[in-house]
Amino acid sequence: MDFGKSDDPRVQAQLDRLSQLSVPEGRIGLETVTAMMERLGNPHRQLPPVFHVAGTNGKGSTCAFLRAMLEAEGYRVHMTTSPHLVRYNERIRLAGELISDTDLAALLAEVLDACEDLGPSFFEATIAAAFLAFSRVPADACVVEVGLGGRLDATNVLEPDALAACGIAALGIDHEKFLLAPEDGVPKEPMARIAFEKAGIAKKGVPLLSISWSSPERKQIQICSAAAGSLLYRIERDWNYGDEGYRDKHRILHFPELALPGEHQSSNAALAIAMVRHQEKLAISQSAIMQGLQSATWPARLQRLSDGPLTSRVAGRNLWLDGGHNPSAGQAIAKHFDEPLHLILGMLANKDPRALLDPLGDAVRSLTIVPVPDQNCHPPEAFGLDARAASGIEDALLNIPDDGYPVLIGGSLYLAGEVLRLNDEIPQ
Repeated sequence: MDFGKSDDPRVQAQLDRLSQLSVPEGRIGLETVTAMMERLGNPHRQLPPVFHVAGTNGKGSTCAFLRAMLEAEGYRVHMTTSPHLVRYNERIRLAGELISDTDLAALLAEVLDACEDLGPSFFEATIAAAFLAFSRVPADACVVEVGLGGRLDATNVLEPDALAACGIAALGIDHEKFLLAPEDGVPKEPMARIAFEKAGIAKKGVPLLSISWSSPERKQIQICSAAAGSLLYRIERDWNYGDEGYRDKHRILHFPELALPGEHQSSNAALAIAMVRHQEKLAISQSAIMQGLQSATWPARLQRLSDGPLTSRVAGRNLWLDGGHNPSAGQAIAKHFDEPLHLILGMLANKDPRALLDPLGDAVRSLTIVPVPDQNCHPPEAFGLDARAASGIEDALLNIPDDGYPVLIGGSLYLAGEVLRLNDEIPQ
């Protein structure tokens, strides 16, 4: 697991402590994080209005659209997302800015000093630090991305009074070890179970919105919403989206050219719009919504890399980066490209090696497999006879055929972080 590295020795000392936690690979359940909140003074009850977003694919992009819309209205926005790509600081954004090394070191030390004996996971400690920071720095809103699932995710310690709205982005099969683990009293059908876990963020009296169109996911979300007493605003009945943009019973908002590329981003944009329009804690104008759609940034999601050390190795063609690693993400990526491409792929050993290959099909002109730094990953032979190995991203790019076709690097957000670092595009 990537615990992050820092040039600041104070931050690195705390990251080293994080790496020694008892369950570094993660745990789902609210008992430990609830105890941590109590020791820290219950910071989760002292937050500005929170937009809480779950989903398999697109939850990070939805968060990016939400943040951009809120900031376009002039609000100061806290945000926590995961994983980080290059620096751990990316996980905690305070009033629009990544947390400083000085503040981060002090914050992590405070959380670990108070709670280390509870044996928290890496993610539980991170969320505790984020909520503690959010409770102390003045802001108008928070955007919180679920880490894993929803029902038992550490972020779900949030209570109804703190929430402005909850959203569920696109659903798919991922993290099966956790989200499909046998348990009594839960749905047996896999997609129904995934929906059950994600819809666990529903809270009494809080607006809940989902872009899920199909059964059994939609039915399960309705069941969970009713059980929680949330205010479910149903797609197709209360709001919808399509080629013309977003619409509800009050108005139609025609999409401008979205800042985030990819056909699938229209659904993420629509979910963000629906969340801000169906809550009452913060006023957000149509002009701020439109500006947010055009200004959102979210690295490593169908990102066309800028001029830099890596792009110079394939001069004259587009170099794309995407961290998608499951079949749903593969389908979204495939829809974006209408021409053949060269694929450089690095995938963790616990992911499906065909997740991107199968959706792209015959569009792949060459396939190069690279290791994911510091991770257990699939060897080249897992991808078929046409795959060739390279020692790293730079080696892979040097051997791409000079035919003018675009190049896509994908398969892992950990790999994406390395690519951004090598191309001098560290997220800010």
